[in-house]
Amino acid sequence: MGFFDKLKEGLKKSREAFFNKIGQILKTRRFDRETRDEIEELLILADVGVEATEYILERLEEMKPEDAFGALKEILIEILSKDNKLNIPDEKPFVISMVGVNGSGKTTTCGKLAYMFRREGKQVVLGACDTFRAAAIDQLKIWAERSGATFIAHMEGADAGAVAYDAVNHAISKGKDVVILDTAGRLHNKKHLMDELQKVHRVVQKLVPAAPHEVLLVMDAVTGQNGLQQAKIFKEVVSVTGIVLTKLDGTAKGGIAIAIAKELGIPIKFIGVGEGIEDLKPFDAKDFVEALLAGDEISESTPANV
Repeated sequence: MGFFDKLKEGLKKSREAFFNKIGQILKTRRFDRETRDEIEELLILADVGVEATEYILERLEEMKPEDAFGALKEILIEILSKDNKLNIPDEKPFVISMVGVNGSGKTTTCGKLAYMFRREGKQVVLGACDTFRAAAIDQLKIWAERSGATFIAHMEGADAGAVAYDAVNHAISKGKDVVILDTAGRLHNKKHLMDELQKVHRVVQKLVPAAPHEVLLVMDAVTGQNGLQQAKIFKEVVSVTGIVLTKLDGTAKGGIAIAIAKELGIPIKFIGVGEGIEDLKPFDAKDFVEALLAGDEISESTPANV
């Protein structure tokens, strides 16, 4: 199964619960007040969020398209199309700081990213900067072995900044291409989290002034609007440059991707639709929308006038 088919399968719950119904309405009915209210309710239930929902409905009203369903696709692609490519520097190493709450799939995502870079022929270093959980260190070590990355760690409870320094320093001394830092994900004390993450980044900048080149926030799609609130906190704490949206195959509310892009203004750079090591791919807005609105379950009819 190709990745688009996996993405389509992963978004099946969202499609069946909400977006097929939206498609059916737009393909068969006029876009009047009653229709607008029904679509609004479905979008909100799908975790698209109030801000993005209002924007979508206003755009549909402004456009007055003959093909309202096609117009919806265009609007969603527009919302999701941001600078989705990685900011890779001309000189190596490329340093990525991975942030996110515990349980979001952050450590697993580090391993999958390492595997992706390794398949491109790059030498990768994984730094175990989540020193508060022995399980996180052990888990990252397993992913390093699976992906063929170099693993840098200290003992549980060690200084996270020291681990980050050693990981980047190793990459510089050995001429390696990519450093991925797995940071702690506790949110119960925002100030402590802010201090720790900022310290990790300051330490890394002593070696590579422009680092980290990417700060990727790993979000669990299943958490929906709660995840969006978490993302807002991380955005306040550190300069998040991109989102990695995981576990899309486990939720009926895939609309959260649209809410993220609209409310946070942060590009989605990767999506995960499974547990496999290859089930993380660069985000493509058009593919995502096509999979979300795949019309094979929607009966075709003459588009209604708006």
